[in-house]
Amino acid sequence: MSIVRKLMPIAAFALTVAPALAEPITLDSSAIGQSFTLNYNGYSSGTVVDGLTASTTFTLTGVTGTGYTFDYALNNTTSSPLTSRVSGFGFDTDPNISSASSTGAYAFTTLNSSYPNGIGSIDVCFKDANTGSCSGGGSGGLAEGTSGTGSFTLNFASAIAALTLDNFHVRYQSITGAGGISSASGDVTTSSSGGTSVPKPGMLGMMGGAVAALALLRRRKLAPALALA
Repeated sequence: MSIVRKLMPIAAFALTVAPALAEPITLDSSAIGQSFTLNYNGYSSGTVVDGLTASTTFTLTGVTGTGYTFDYALNNTTSSPLTSRVSGFGFDTDPNISSASSTGAYAFTTLNSSYPNGIGSIDVCFKDANTGSCSGGGSGGLAEGTSGTGSFTLNFASAIAALTLDNFHVRYQSITGAGGISSASGDVTTSSSGGTSVPKPGMLGMMGGAVAALALLRRRKLAPALALA
């Protein structure tokens, strides 16, 4: 089998890999009363866990010079035979927040903490327990088939004209029925806010590398034929 034929499956995989949703949401005072819903998958160590799902709905309820307040509703939609509890959710903000507060099902907040499963640093997360970390802990949260509500406020060091939220995630713990996986994180898969599907950054690199390799090998293959012409 030629090298070109060996590389073709790699290029095909890179071009057909499941997309990630690009879901930045920008809001200002004119958006008070508007809601957006995000649906999440669940994955651990790069493996998506079928049936591990959740959703959040955020509604902007108030804007002051230095603060944005939201109502939230979170649903743990994990399906049988899996069980799980969603112990928190989080996202990034632009500009960076200076503090946050929360009430309801997720009454504890942490700023600038690392989210598990390769996500890395996240600006703010809301949790069921006062653990000081976005990775979870405690024994609360929402079990499969249940919902929780509350409100949170994001505060900024100075007045802002608009706020952008991005990089939304949820955290699953106490998972059973997933082949030994006991905790996981979730990425957004669909959104009511008009996000568009784009490849993950790592997949862009893989796609570019595969296409470049195919082009180079094709050029080398054609060169002898052109020289003999």
